[in-house]
Parts: sequence; C-alpha cells; structure tokens
Amino acid sequence: MGGMIRFHNTLSGRVEDFVPIEPGQVKLYTCGPTVYDFPHIGNWRAYVFEDLLKRFLVYRGLKVVHVMNITDVDDKTIRGAQAKGVSLDEYTRPFIEAFGRDRDTLNIVPADHYPRATAHIPEMVALVRTLLAKGFAYRKEGSIYFAIDKFPAYGRLSKINLEDRRPGSRGDADEYEKESVHDFALWKAPKDGEPFWETEIGPGRPGWHIECSAMSAKYLGPTFDIHCGGVDNIFPHHENEIAQSEAANGVKFVDYWLHCHHLVVDGQKMAKSKGNFYRLSDVLARGYDPHEVRLLLLSTHYRKMLNFTFEALDQARAGRNRIRDFLVDLRGIKREGPLSDEVAGLTDAARADFIAALEDDLNISEALASLFTLIKNANRLVANGSASMADARNLSGFISEIDEKILGLRPTDIYLTPDPGFQVQTADTATITEDVKIQVDISGAVDADIRKKIDERQAARAAKDFKRADEIRQELLEAGIVLEDTKDGVRWKKVGPARA
Repeated sequence: MGGMIRFHNTLSGRVEDFVPIEPGQVKLYTCGPTVYDFPHIGNWRAYVFEDLLKRFLVYRGLKVVHVMNITDVDDKTIRGAQAKGVSLDEYTRPFIEAFGRDRDTLNIVPADHYPRATAHIPEMVALVRTLLAKGFAYRKEGSIYFAIDKFPAYGRLSKINLEDRRPGSRGDADEYEKESVHDFALWKAPKDGEPFWETEIGPGRPGWHIECSAMSAKYLGPTFDIHCGGVDNIFPHHENEIAQSEAANGVKFVDYWLHCHHLVVDGQKMAKSKGNFYRLSDVLARGYDPHEVRLLLLSTHYRKMLNFTFEALDQARAGRNRIRDFLVDLRGIKREGPLSDEVAGLTDAARADFIAALEDDLNISEALASLFTLIKNANRLVANGSASMADARNLSGFISEIDEKILGLRPTDIYLTPDPGFQVQTADTATITEDVKIQVDISGAVDADIRKKIDERQAARAAKDFKRADEIRQELLEAGIVLEDTKDGVRWKKVGPARA
C-alpha cells in the first residue's frame, strides 16, 4: 500500500526517504510536557502533529514504539514548587494529570512509555559518569559540565556558529538563547531549598538536557529512528542531547529529526500579558467540541506556523460538520443495487491521493483536500438519487477507515456497517448492537425530558446562544442520546445507556 514515506529531516535540511533501522518497526521519541503549568494550545499543536505522524506510520503497517518524557524536575518546576512551598511531586502531579485528561479529550493515542525524569536519576548518573570517564565532561564548583569543544560536531542540528562562543564560558540555566553558546550543565550542585539526590557523582540534580538522553536510551536504545519536538527545542535542548548521547555512546543518536513550527494567536505570540493565552479548557468553555480543536491543530502542515483564531476554529467546525452531514445523508440512502464503478473509482482515487499526500512529509492539507473532493463529487450522486446502499457503505467505510486510523476527528459516533471484508474498528460503537448502530429515529417516542431538552436546544440556537446549545447536546450525549443537525431538521438516536 502506497509508496515511500518521506520526511524533512532537520539534521540534513532536506526531505529524505524514511528507512527504519529495523524493518517494520519505528522507534519514536517525542519531547513531552514540562509539568510546571497546565499545557496550552501551542503545546497541543505539537502533540497533535506527533499523533498524526504515529497514526500514519501504524496505518502503513509499521509497529511504533513511542516514548514521551515527562519533565518533572528542571528550573521551572523547582521555581514553581518553591513559590508554593510544596514538594516537587506535589506540585507537578496536578499538571501531569491534566496533561493526561487533555490528551484523551483531543483523541491522541497514548505513548507506550511516559518516563518521569525523577524516576530515572540512576540512568542519568550513569550517563554523566561515562562522559566524565571519556573526557567530555568536567567538574566545576560542585556541578558537572559538558565541554562542547571536545565534541567537534556540535552545532550541526541548529547550524549555530561556534566561533561566537567565548572559550571557557558555561551556563547553569536549562534554557537559553542561541547567542549564548556555552558549556552546559549535566549535573547541578545542590542549592538551598532545591531538591537534590545523593549519588555516585555527588549530591545534586540533573540538568534538563541529560534527562532525555538517558530516558530515550533506556527505552529505545542508543540509536533510534525519529525524534520530534517544537522548533524551540532545536537549540539548545536537542543540540545538547546529540552531543552528550553521541559522546557517551559512540554511535549516531537519531536518524530523523522532525520539528513542529510555532502556534501564534491572531498573528501574535501567545502571552498571558496580551490576553491571547489559551489552554484547551479555555477554548472548550466557549462551546467548541475538542475534535473541532483537533482539526484546527491538525490542518496546517507541521513545518508551517499555525495562526490560531476563533474564525479558523469556526471553519474547522464547518469542515467537521460537512463530513458528519455527508455520513448522515449516506445513512438515509435506501436504494438497492450493486456498488457502482463511479463510486468505487472515487473512493479508490481519494484513498490513493490521501495516502500519497501524507507520504509527502505529512502533507495534511492535501490529504484533507482529497477527502473533501470526494465528498463534493459523491454528494452529486447522493443528491440525484443514483447512489445505492452499497455505494453508501463503500463511501462510509472509506471515511471511517481514515478517520478512526489517522484523522481521529470522530465526525459522527456511528458509521454505516462497511462491506464484508472491509476491516474497520470503530471504538465508540464497538459494544453497540448492529440494529441500534444504524438506526436513526427522526420522530419516534422520546422521554418527555429529552424532548424538552431538544426543544430547549433549538430555542438556544435560534437565539444564537451556542454555548447553551452545546451544553444541552453534551447533557443528552451523557444520557445516551446523540443529536445530529441536518438540512431536514434535528435527528436523534439512542446509542446506549447513559455514560457513567
């Protein structure tokens, strides 16, 4: 299925054919949250891109071993814990839990491993010991630093100019500007009020960069396939990871580096002082569905800057609704007949174009264009009454295939049962019986309370109180009732018992 997958590799600066180290398997490391605060939508832009990457690799038949670190000890987390007067664990726990909730809300497939930095101090100590023994690191005033002049390849990822470096300069800060090229701390001497560990290399705590090198090696080995993160991670974080990993292990660290561009809001950098700083909960509080947010975060190519606006989010809502309405229309087709050559040709072309676009460095905009072109062309057949139930199953089967496996937008909770032999898993409806699964009741008996809520929602929509309308939709969903707005009015269906 498909041709060669190609990715833009930050290390080479070119688009390259993707060839895994081990045929059939991909080892993937993605920089996870630094849990000093709740994640914001810029963080989720990167995590949604990485989810698309992983889902597509799995779709192409590759087994993906995915590791995402949790940075729970660094300058930021320590400052936060000190300010609140609590332990590091107590401070970071609510942010780790919030990350897990938001990840699930955005329908992101969990990683195989979420190593926490504080649980991997022995691995970091062992790595620092190796660097000391090999002469790549030195001690100074209780701390241990990496000597970048001992590693001639330093700078090849970020393309920095090492001539600007002041000889002998070093820095203790985890994060610093590109102009500040200096030896970086692997292990930091204890400071008053800071957590520290008693270890074989002395008391102290790890620098940020050593954490990822130690944890990736533990779970993926000294060399692995793909490392992802935001463009802000390229320097110093990823540059330092390469230096300390390759110096210690003597082998190439990572084959392919994929970096996601920034998210801005209304064309400006997100900042609390500007009032344009949004967490996922802030956006959902305005009545948006998380899958609409997912579509917006997904729909701009990962190497382009994403401009987050509520107008763009409204467009994402319209796009997702267009998919949903098409699926609803397909369920209304009752004409008997075989699968037509025209519909088979449309879905085959859409599948080929969709896959080819994602093979081309995850060109999601082209992939989505192929989906909406299919809907446009197929809608003509649905509108003129020439589409059969077999055609509807074929179209619905294709959309359910790419959505469940790749896009994760869940435009509707229920798909038409695909043709026999078409293997699609629809997690949301796996436990629903087949007769309920395709039943749509437009006017049947409904409990009085439910009918009242439907009427109340219609009144809220008429008054343009969309927040209240979405709240009612959610209340009904929790009662096991799914509403669908169609050109023929509101359709509803019962999809099972009320959710716990």
